[in-house]
Amino acid sequence: MAQHRRRLWRPSAASVYRKPIRTAATTLTLAGAASALGGVALADPQPSTAEVRDRVDALHHEAEVATEEFNAATEAAAAARRELDRLTEEAARRTDELNRARDALGSQASAEYRAAGLPASVQLALSSDPDEFLGRAAQLDRSGDRQARALLGVQDRLRDVERLRAEAEEQATALEEAERAARDQRERVESRLAEAERLLATLSAGERAAALAEERSAAPRAAGDAAAALPAAPGRRAAQAVAFAYAQLGKPYGWGATGPDAYDCSGLTQAAWRAAGVSLPRTSYSQADAGTRVSRDALRPGDLVFYYPGLSHVGMYVGDGQIVHASRPGAPVRLAPVDSMPLVAAVRPG
Repeated sequence: MAQHRRRLWRPSAASVYRKPIRTAATTLTLAGAASALGGVALADPQPSTAEVRDRVDALHHEAEVATEEFNAATEAAAAARRELDRLTEEAARRTDELNRARDALGSQASAEYRAAGLPASVQLALSSDPDEFLGRAAQLDRSGDRQARALLGVQDRLRDVERLRAEAEEQATALEEAERAARDQRERVESRLAEAERLLATLSAGERAAALAEERSAAPRAAGDAAAALPAAPGRRAAQAVAFAYAQLGKPYGWGATGPDAYDCSGLTQAAWRAAGVSLPRTSYSQADAGTRVSRDALRPGDLVFYYPGLSHVGMYVGDGQIVHASRPGAPVRLAPVDSMPLVAAVRPG
């Protein structure tokens, strides 16, 4: 990206040490002229179209990096929410089981007290029939075993409830952190896009269109002719994914969007392969691990191609040196040369 420095007017040594003018009117006139000249010189120079274009490119790239981080944080928050809901429901179910076990144990103890009235040892001591004595002792022994097992069961359920509640608290913390990360990345995306819009607003309509045009070395063929002209994808699933991607041409870019009305880059590739029955992760850098790596020379229609060192952008290769991708705000889903951006990796899902 081209960098430009802010050019500031600095007075020369001669002007600083010039001898004072004695005439007041002349002094005022020169002071006013110097002030006017200084005001002109200190004004920020208007950036050139090329400088605006470079800065807009950089801002859109920064926004796309933040978009993928936002997608990852949003996905983590959704997973944390699902796990928290599961733990909460499980804790409620185990709590109900615990309460029922406690009630049953209390009811059993109360019934035995009402039936026995006296401690078992006293009842046995007062029994005059040896057979009755032995039978009652065995019954009370079995009853005592059941009570012990019931008590142990209550203790186990209590530990389960406490464990589930502790896990739920940890999951709630993870959810809060993921949501905070998503908010931070949302603010980052919005600030970059807002700055890009301010810069684009300084350009004419033609200059703005040129600044948003990413294909600088070769123009993609018309979308209406591309589907028929490009090679057919090998395999049924790849063909379905490519057909889906073609069907989205012309739809707007929407950061964080997964369709059907708008897409960001990884949202488009995820939706395309989902239509073919293949589940891909949400973010571009996760999708880079969701298949077999292939070389640039071995690309086939349906392969995913990743750009920039952080794998922050992904498109779908459709053959004949072309990709379909959701590139940036202000530009629709479109065809572009596969080498129009710095290609880092390629993956074949399946």
